[in-house]
Amino acid sequence: MDAQSTGCTTVAYGGVDVLVGPRQGAYPYGNSLLVRGASETLVVDPSLSLVEGAPPADLVLVSHAHEDHIAGLGSYDLAPVHVHGADLAALRSREAMVAGLGLPSDAAKEVDATFRDHFHVRGRPDALGFDDGAVFDVGGRTVTVVHLPGHTAGHCGFLIEPDGFLFVADIDLTSFGPYYGDPGSSLADFEASMRRCRDIDARWYGTSHQRGVIEGAAEFRSRLDAFAAVVVRRDAALLAFLGEPRTVEEIAEHRLVYRPHVEGPHVGPVERRTAARHLDRLLGEARVVEVEPGRFRAT
Repeated sequence: MDAQSTGCTTVAYGGVDVLVGPRQGAYPYGNSLLVRGASETLVVDPSLSLVEGAPPADLVLVSHAHEDHIAGLGSYDLAPVHVHGADLAALRSREAMVAGLGLPSDAAKEVDATFRDHFHVRGRPDALGFDDGAVFDVGGRTVTVVHLPGHTAGHCGFLIEPDGFLFVADIDLTSFGPYYGDPGSSLADFEASMRRCRDIDARWYGTSHQRGVIEGAAEFRSRLDAFAAVVVRRDAALLAFLGEPRTVEEIAEHRLVYRPHVEGPHVGPVERRTAARHLDRLLGEARVVEVEPGRFRAT
């Protein structure tokens, strides 16, 4: 990955410019926003594409503290940076960001080096926190925070008016489906956030990765329903696997999230946390029972 030669393509939606990263913003790249008002210009989620040649901005908003959403933050050293309070510690410190992934120590060291060397994450101790509903007025155009936790505790979208543009960040509508595998993630919160997005009428819906911008509420809701259905399929796959008693480790090895060819230090921890979250819900719904300590079977 060459973080220094990425570049982006600019596509305008009213007064919102979407800075589309390489491969339509597929990870490790991403899609950023540039919002121009009469008095200020604002950037949302400066990605790898903005490491060099970034457009000037007076203010930076970060949807959540993950490396691919802040890789270009070094281009805005003099601009105030804001993120939801629940993700503030991770944005202020790369060490806190890595610790929040819940990896074994050797893997954490490797990830820390990757964040530093490839994503240019240095930490922004000057970063400021915002809450749900906070409004940033750039002059004739407002950006309103929409808290959408689940992916991270502080994950947020942004509603830009009068354009009617809702940025939903990593509720990204990809076939991979919702990701809630970090220690600070929540399956229940992610599902509630998807319902909240579904209730917001907008003209355009922007995502961080691959799907880009969806026009029209009906089309967005259709794609959001397909995205949410991945969670249902994971439930079904788990129930099928629990035709006989299994442990969390066995479920993790069977995999609910990643395909068998995917490797990396994050895979095991993410699969275990995801399995535990689905198990908790299915136990609460009496669709799974714990037949002996640490072994679960579908009812």
